[in-house]
Amino acid sequence: MKTRTIMSLTLVFLIVFGINGYIGWHGQIFLSDLLGVWFHRGIYWSCFWIVALAYLLSWAGSRVLHAHVSRVLKIIGSYWFAMMQYGILLLLVTDLVAGVLALAAIPSQTFIPVLGWLDVFIFLVIFARGSYNANHPVIRSYDITIPKEAGDWKQLRVAIASDIHLGSIVGNRQLSKLVEQVNGLHPDLILLPGDVIDDDIRPFIRYEMGKTMRELQAPLGIYAVLGNHEYIGGHIPAFVEQMSQIGIRVLMDETVHIAERLYIVGRKDKAAERTAEGRQSLDALMDGVDTTQPIIVMDHQPYHLDKAADAGADVMLSGHTHRGQMAPNHLITRRLFELDWGYLRKGNLHAIVSSGFGTWGPPIRLGSRSEIIQLTIHFTTEEREEA
Repeated sequence: MKTRTIMSLTLVFLIVFGINGYIGWHGQIFLSDLLGVWFHRGIYWSCFWIVALAYLLSWAGSRVLHAHVSRVLKIIGSYWFAMMQYGILLLLVTDLVAGVLALAAIPSQTFIPVLGWLDVFIFLVIFARGSYNANHPVIRSYDITIPKEAGDWKQLRVAIASDIHLGSIVGNRQLSKLVEQVNGLHPDLILLPGDVIDDDIRPFIRYEMGKTMRELQAPLGIYAVLGNHEYIGGHIPAFVEQMSQIGIRVLMDETVHIAERLYIVGRKDKAAERTAEGRQSLDALMDGVDTTQPIIVMDHQPYHLDKAADAGADVMLSGHTHRGQMAPNHLITRRLFELDWGYLRKGNLHAIVSSGFGTWGPPIRLGSRSEIIQLTIHFTTEEREEA
């Protein structure tokens, strides 16, 4: 097992260094042509590898580097992930075009600067549009009917924000937008289906994000579940404590009964299955639940919608996928999950998967938007057609 892990990590490192070397080589060609005698290969490659490995340097040096230095390196490294993805895609096309031009006997000194500046322009457009999509959240509304009574409630307004990823990249500025937009919806209930923090709890505490998050308001309360990034960070007790201090209850394989009218079932993330304590099955969590009342399940990763439907859940809320975050990654998430984004009716189950409010890695989205979900649930004994 250890040998396989070492071989896998070695392969990953070789691929990463290979991609970065490929991008760096193109940068050298472009800049040496542009700067001429002013170009210094040693300085260029030293700066290039610091930028390319910034995320790794931030992670490896987190215990010895000053917090602000580590944060700057993480931000640079995060943006570089986008540069890697679109660099390899764009430069392969650039090389193909350059090869055709070379075969046409066009001098390289003629087309190198043209192709180089064209690539720079395309990168700027990608980063500008991607930053806009990530930093300007939209409200997506869903209107559903559950053919059950919920006491004297005729409808329930729920605000949902998954994958906030609070940390070094997504901070108080974005969190303030979340608070303002969610409170503007005047929800009865706020639900956070996992990945509230981005691995490390320390930036959340250091930058006092709890003070901002405390401003979220909903008369029926605020509930969250764990995502895979809470498990990656390994600070789950500290995270639960931080959430408790600001009035947010984290459900870890727990069920709560709201106003004797509605059940919320909060599952541990699927990542818990690899831990010693594991996680309970949905059937076990639903044992003792009155299925004649509405039931909302929060499960961070949108697996096994059929099991949620068979267990009697009415609504399942998930995130995790980010809808790939940066196209064409959505083509991958679409194959991995039955529902990687949006809404799906499966039997009596209303499944909703959010692309998330925050971002992982670069604060860039293409083919997806940062979003908050406004879910209006109508309760009736006679099911009506969806609005």
